[in-house]
Amino acid sequence: MRSSAIFLAAALMAACVFVPALEPSVMALGKSAEAPRITIEELRSLLGGPDVVILDVRVGDEWKKSNEKIQGAVREDPEKYNQWAVKYPKEKTLVFY
Repeated sequence: MRSSAIFLAAALMAACVFVPALEPSVMALGKSAEAPRITIEELRSLLGGPDVVILDVRVGDEWKKSNEKIQGAVREDPEKYNQWAVKYPKEKTLVFY
């Protein structure tokens, strides 16, 4: 059981993307930037950093059913990004998962 939980957490973290904060105007226009991916080790090194925000943007059902969440991550509704995107400073590094 413990090993499957660790594997699931690793898979979630491997799916994380690491991007500088996008301007809301770019997001609102539907333009997308290719987001670089990071490794679990890279994510671990970023955790707790003052210039990093971890955003859990999984759809509602996936988020609710999940027992695996990154400690300190902020939950944001991916369907309502235009409402929350402006609150994150451009100087911060945003990691989405």
